Amino acid sequence: MLKVLLVRRVLLTLFGAVLALTLLLGGLSLWWLDQPMALASSANSPALDLEVEFGTPARGVAEAVAASGARVRPGWLYAWFRVSGQARQIKAGSYEIAPGTTPRALLRMLVRGEEALKSVTLPEGLNFAQVLATLQKAEQLAPDTRSLTDAQIMDKLGRPGVHPEGRFFPDTYTYAKGSSDLAVLKRAARAMDKRLAAAWAARQADTPLKAPDEALILASIIEKETGKPADRGQISGVFVNRLRLGMLLQTDPTVIYGLGAQFDGNLRRRDLLNDTAYNTYTRAGLPPTPIAMPGKAALMAAVRPTATPALYFVAKGDGSSHFSATLDEHNRAVNKYIRGR
Repeated sequence: MLKVLLVRRVLLTLFGAVLALTLLLGGLSLWWLDQPMALASSANSPALDLEVEFGTPARGVAEAVAASGARVRPGWLYAWFRVSGQARQIKAGSYEIAPGTTPRALLRMLVRGEEALKSVTLPEGLNFAQVLATLQKAEQLAPDTRSLTDAQIMDKLGRPGVHPEGRFFPDTYTYAKGSSDLAVLKRAARAMDKRLAAAWAARQADTPLKAPDEALILASIIEKETGKPADRGQISGVFVNRLRLGMLLQTDPTVIYGLGAQFDGNLRRRDLLNDTAYNTYTRAGLPPTPIAMPGKAALMAAVRPTATPALYFVAKGDGSSHFSATLDEHNRAVNKYIRGR
């Protein structure tokens, strides 16, 4: 009987010790899950980059976290992934482990697929060559367009035979690190489709423009001609008045676009006489394609111009323009603001 009591006492003691140890380990585990991981990062780049390839098992993800510079035991991290029941829900992608990230927060980020995003801004008024150059300089954006012609790019975007100029909406686009610049272009093209359709639906009933593409072309000219946003509607009004009367548009930005690489920054009289498809001094109507990316305001100005008697305008040198209804008034404005007479 005494032996039985001793065995029971030993067993109870062992059980108590195991229970205490289990509670201690459990408490330590809970504490560890909410402790920020130490990161072997630099002052210039405090966050760590983590790449999770498609199909990587949970153990491999834990090892990749440690290899990225997080001072954490891969075995512990893998155990946490398994115990959480979410090991199979980790998503592939490009992630950033920021200072202060805990093992619990890390798993949440990986399961939600909260990838590290970069951004690139395409400003209004860029031409397509400038758009491509901007994308190719963007941080961690794969330059897949670099070896492609314009036609090949449009083919890959599902728009064969479409001229690329002006077909992309100027905006700031976010992307996961390592994404293709073609993916950004595809989003920008869809955005322009929507913006152009909305502008065309809001057009004035008496517009001389016959199709959305004409609105896009005119908007691109307005974008390049506008130095001061407040003048945008009147500039559109001048061009619309000229289109209605069959007058030449006589706008320098189209001439410059037509000159291409020949333009050296100085527009000369001989350039205005050099007949190209984009020379609105020698050819009537709109040029064959847009000449740049217009923004929303330029699109709306093209379809809803300000009513004005003006047929001419000239830059005043401060970003704004002087508008004239007659050629005599325009010539006086040119003498004042351009020739300084």
